[in-house]
Amino acid sequence: MLFSTWLLYVVVALLSIASPGPAIFLAISNSVRYGMKAVLISSVGNIIGIFFLSALAIMGVGALLKASESMFLVLKLFGAAYLFFLGIRQWRSRKSIFTELDSNEERAEIKQTRIFSQAALLALTNPKAILFFSALFPQFLAPEHGLLPQFLILTLTFMGISFCSLMTYGLFARYVRTWMAVKRRYVVFNKFFGAAFMFFGASMLAMRMSAR
Repeated sequence: MLFSTWLLYVVVALLSIASPGPAIFLAISNSVRYGMKAVLISSVGNIIGIFFLSALAIMGVGALLKASESMFLVLKLFGAAYLFFLGIRQWRSRKSIFTELDSNEERAEIKQTRIFSQAALLALTNPKAILFFSALFPQFLAPEHGLLPQFLILTLTFMGISFCSLMTYGLFARYVRTWMAVKRRYVVFNKFFGAAFMFFGASMLAMRMSAR
């Protein structure tokens, strides 16, 4: 793979990743609710989901989804429903987002597992990411060279950028933690992020598989 091709891919990936989306809002929410450890867990969950999306695209599943409106519709509905579920739950929450994790080790472990699976599922059901890996990703692959090394380079690059972006957003959110400790502010926070998740769910419903 040419270095210039990789640099172009980095720019495209940065533009795709840095713009606010469900994964970023989830990272910020986890940051102010549970701390940076939760952001780390959710970020790992997100990039694991990204890896599987990329692998599926390489195996042709992305192309199959592009060719099948019904399959894409099912995935889109599932992803949108999940975002609406997260949004409604956050919107209705009247609890402090700064409540510490339960000191019971077993309960904390369950919550960490939930944070990981939540982020992974969000990544796996995001049609925007599927479009990226099925429509844009293959354009950076050179058929005359080995597919596996290129797949690993491009996928790990995307995962690295995603991880750094999510951790950066999460770290930034930590600086406003004290300011957000006031009840009036954290209630507004819950409603804002609940509305944001529902907005992305509605946007997902409006998406069309146009890149065919």
